[in-house]
Amino acid sequence: MENKIVVNAKPLTFINVINIICGSLLYVLAINLFLQPLNLYPSGIPGLSQLIRSCLFSNSVIDVAGIINLIFNIPLFIIAYKSMNKKMLIGTVISLVCQTIAFSFVRVPSVALLDEKLASIMISGILGGIGCGLVLTNGGSAGGLDLLGVYFSKKFEHFSVGKLSIIFNIFLYSLCAYVFDIRTAIYSFLFVVFFSVAIDRFHYQNIEVELMIFTHHDEIVPIILNKYVRGVTSWLGQGAYTNTDTHVYVTVVAKSEVESVKKDIINIDPKAFIIVKDHVSVLGGYQKRLDI
Repeated sequence: MENKIVVNAKPLTFINVINIICGSLLYVLAINLFLQPLNLYPSGIPGLSQLIRSCLFSNSVIDVAGIINLIFNIPLFIIAYKSMNKKMLIGTVISLVCQTIAFSFVRVPSVALLDEKLASIMISGILGGIGCGLVLTNGGSAGGLDLLGVYFSKKFEHFSVGKLSIIFNIFLYSLCAYVFDIRTAIYSFLFVVFFSVAIDRFHYQNIEVELMIFTHHDEIVPIILNKYVRGVTSWLGQGAYTNTDTHVYVTVVAKSEVESVKKDIINIDPKAFIIVKDHVSVLGGYQKRLDI
């Protein structure tokens, strides 16, 4: 039986908290300033919350979408909290509180900020994806389907968060098409496309990077193996110009780890030669981690 490697998450830092707050606010601003003026809806629980607000509470003094979003998230949080580490638990609470306050008090403009509808959708999707990516990269989550995904990922070995998101959003946008019209559903889905691309690009822990290291110092290997708990393949090479032997090490890490790994290597060997290959495809024993 394969032994599962467990790496404890680093504690939540002040910088992490600031980034989670900024990411949460950026997500809300992207939705309320660019998407909602078009009467379009984001994906997931926030989209459902805003749909309910539009149908039932459109004349409220404050925007109740944030409160509805929080109400939906409370039972999801209770279900998922035992599956979450302490860092993600705190980060998610911070994000949900920020979203609730921001959704309640950031007013939706009565007129779209941009005349071009597709441009507004693209800006909203990109900024929203960057915001959520910032929250995820710093150890939190934006709640909603992420919470349910955490729970089911722990409970069912072959569970896919992507499938859960697809099923829920099919239901959500079918409801939009029924309540409003098919164009509302289609344009809202375009937001999801831009949002998904942006969050995948910005969520560094979801991007694999190959490092090829040329050095004369073998102390580098224990650092990668023990500090980052990543595998290393090594062989002996020879410099064509110097005719001297050199160690060649290859490892794959998350993009969020690259700068830290490079710094540790340079501290040991300031003359180390490092090749960084971005966005590699990895099969086999590589382990994705949200909170290393």
